Amino acid sequence: MTDEQLMNRLSLNQITTEQWSLQEAVEGCLRHDVPWISVWRHKIAEIGLKKSKQLIQDAGLQVSSICRGGMFPAATAKERAERIDDNKRAVEEAAELGTDTLVLVCGPSADKDIATAREHVAEGIDTLVPFAKDYGVKLAIEPLHPMFAADRSVINTMEQATTIAEKYHPSEVGVIVDVYHVWWDPNLYAEIERAKGRILGFHVSDWKVPMDDMFKGRFMMGDGVIEINRMRKAVESAGYHGPIEVEIINQSLWDRDGDDVLQEVKQSFAKHV
Repeated sequence: MTDEQLMNRLSLNQITTEQWSLQEAVEGCLRHDVPWISVWRHKIAEIGLKKSKQLIQDAGLQVSSICRGGMFPAATAKERAERIDDNKRAVEEAAELGTDTLVLVCGPSADKDIATAREHVAEGIDTLVPFAKDYGVKLAIEPLHPMFAADRSVINTMEQATTIAEKYHPSEVGVIVDVYHVWWDPNLYAEIERAKGRILGFHVSDWKVPMDDMFKGRFMMGDGVIEINRMRKAVESAGYHGPIEVEIINQSLWDRDGDDVLQEVKQSFAKHV
């Protein structure tokens, strides 16, 4: 793959420049020749879906994904139904903005019963699939690192995510490979191969030691221990050749000028991805 081909796959996951509004992020992508953007729903809510769509269309950007759906487990059936309704709105937003990928951060347990929470995730996805299919939107299950099992997702390995996805056609449900969440898994490369044809996204950042903040602990590619390039080649071997999202959640980046961050993103992406 040439350098130009790789850079044509670069997507700015909006959380990397959380200090920017959607309009600022779109304008930043134009200034820095970034062809893709992954849009977060709280940024859509700030200006509305109609204006969000117009901004992106006018800029000629492609949307790699919408983040996020999920958060299926809840203490009561009523709450779980409300979360399904919210996921349906997320599907509609994805379709309206022109992406076929809704990223699912599946959610934590409502209490200490993690096994039941995982059942709620499977049930929630099963309920959502027919609705998403009608809109041409794929549900992309993103396993999160086990340290997030208590507050963000009870789906923590590629094996768990793919086991759920395999119940459906690849055009309906697949998985996200986020290097930050799965690099540690001793079965990672076997599971990437198992997910062949079902990988719907590849997200990059790095794991720097020591980590000073669990949630905002991601760093620029090349600053940590993850074999990012090896993982990229593995997902490509498993059939994924789509956009590559740079998703770095880090307060120090949010405190900087967004243009400086995006310039560093491009440099690190070219060198380490």
